Amino acid sequence: MNVGKILESKDSEIIALEDSCSVLEVAKLLGERRIGAIPIMRAGKLCGIISERDVVRGLAIRGGGVLKDGVATLMTKSVITCATQDSVQQLMVMMTERRIRHVPVVENGTLKGMISIGDVVKERMQETEQEAEALKAYITSA
Repeated sequence: MNVGKILESKDSEIIALEDSCSVLEVAKLLGERRIGAIPIMRAGKLCGIISERDVVRGLAIRGGGVLKDGVATLMTKSVITCATQDSVQQLMVMMTERRIRHVPVVENGTLKGMISIGDVVKERMQETEQEAEALKAYITSA
């Protein structure tokens, strides 16, 4: 199974914000959409990512005034990405080693979607269930 198959099973809408937005706009969108991270774009290209954890850390360190700041003050600029052909196994290893929960999917410089750790776990559970069913069918047919 690869990342592209996970994207196919998800809603095709890509949620992203421009780098000119404020931290407050980010917080509102995270809450409204019930998502954990948002890719940040500049001139149609991925330039960062900001998560709910980034917002909470900003609030804890700098107080409520951080909500008026631009997203660039809190976003991660060195974004770890994956591609549609990457395997779920590769993605699990990367997310675990780098301790990240959201990974933008980029192909030829274009943002194709986002994969969360929840998406990966869901996919892996489905694969495990299918394997178990196949083994049961094999055993009972023998």
